[in-house]
Amino acid sequence: MSGRETSGDGATGPGGPEGPIGIDELLEKVRADLDRIGPERAFGEASAGALLVDIRYAALRERDGLIPGALIVERNELEWRLDPQGSHRVPEADSHELRIVVICNEGYASSLAAASLRQLGLHRATDLIGGFQAWKAAGLPVDRADR
Repeated sequence: MSGRETSGDGATGPGGPEGPIGIDELLEKVRADLDRIGPERAFGEASAGALLVDIRYAALRERDGLIPGALIVERNELEWRLDPQGSHRVPEADSHELRIVVICNEGYASSLAAASLRQLGLHRATDLIGGFQAWKAAGLPVDRADR
């Protein structure tokens, strides 16, 4: 038998038929399916009705500030809060057609989060290239967290 054993259904060990992959490869795969956007475009889309969702943890929001109008949803609650069919959804999550731009600190976790939202049928979900740090560096509006 080869180095990988299969079950009777053709599946192999961890990671599926191809085997396990590293985080860099996973990130590359999920990003291939996202129309990732930069800060200026995210700002424009928010002005046109897109929902900006900040998934950074509290310490980063307190340290660096907040994007005005962004919905704060901790990463561990994201799918429950944004699933239009979910019993724990936020009022803004009223349609699978909703344009969602997920924002983390530097644009890594947000790619994985946006891919997860797409699995829930939120096919217009994407993320912000460079995350909050790119938004701030672009000179876009940031509020202090203590307001």
